[in-house]
Amino acid sequence: MMHTSPLNDFLALSRAHPHHLAPFSESLPNGAHIQVWDTGVLCIEPHTPGNKDIVISCGIHGNETAPIEMCVRLLADIVSGRLVCAQRLLLIFGNLESMNLAVREIEENLNRLFCGEHAKGKVRNKERERAAKLEHYVARFYQARSGAVRLHYDLHTAIRASKYEQFAVYPYMASHRYSRDLLAFLAAADINTLLLSHAPAPTFSCFSAQQFGAESLTIELGKVMPFGQNEAGRLGQLQRCLSAELSLLNWQPPALKVAKMRVFQVTQEITKQSTQFCFHFAEQVANFSDFAPGTLLATDGALAWHVAEYTEAVVFPNAEVAVGHRAALMAVVTELTDKMLC
Repeated sequence: MMHTSPLNDFLALSRAHPHHLAPFSESLPNGAHIQVWDTGVLCIEPHTPGNKDIVISCGIHGNETAPIEMCVRLLADIVSGRLVCAQRLLLIFGNLESMNLAVREIEENLNRLFCGEHAKGKVRNKERERAAKLEHYVARFYQARSGAVRLHYDLHTAIRASKYEQFAVYPYMASHRYSRDLLAFLAAADINTLLLSHAPAPTFSCFSAQQFGAESLTIELGKVMPFGQNEAGRLGQLQRCLSAELSLLNWQPPALKVAKMRVFQVTQEITKQSTQFCFHFAEQVANFSDFAPGTLLATDGALAWHVAEYTEAVVFPNAEVAVGHRAALMAVVTELTDKMLC
């Protein structure tokens, strides 16, 4: 019999209460306990959890709908009993108000407000309030026990098309060592392109990695589309991998074949300094488009950015960001060696 619950459409419930949803909890027939902590935030505690504490977040930008819809399907499987969680899970739908308005953000880019960035300066807005709350909930989740493997998959879609439709961004690691298991998970999900960050950033995945030692990724899953216009099958393999990792205590992805991963290393960051900023390439250029050495990329008054001595690919170009924010990343093809994996 179908388990009836307000959680059967938790996203709709959250979108109806975008600023706050009173906490409540219920138990599933399989013994799992579901705790709603706030609008868009719920924690699933199995009766006897395995050794992984998994955060899955989506909708940090409200118009990035494909991963939101996938997480709705994942939650529906859990609530119905089709999927029995064996691992602890914190599921987050990030920016409910921007979802309701079908926009990326209300006042500020939520994914640039973590690692305490939300508290800087005198600015106060809904995204900053939400970032502070999400940091608190992640801390509450991870600090509930010690010794578990901590994972965070922050799911997004990109503003523009990409030469490689799905790719992941690995937060900056001062050790320059990367999790073999995490990359094997990506490969199992048919995500074979990886961007290695060059510096700490105020992103959600970086927050989990730096503050709690989580194995964390920002995962880009195609191009922004309106609700209802995404092909569920395009994320089918990722959903199957997430379902397996959540439900099977000893699940492991197939062994990583490093040579099959397409890896880029960020070499420079282009930051918008003023309203004079402009790119010197086509407005709709795809992510990972190549530029030859010496190419003029952007100017901002007297400032100019050029490709250095090796061919560079552009990622996340956006001239419309706020002054002081990143307008693009430039990256070169690199190679992962066994010494870089742990």
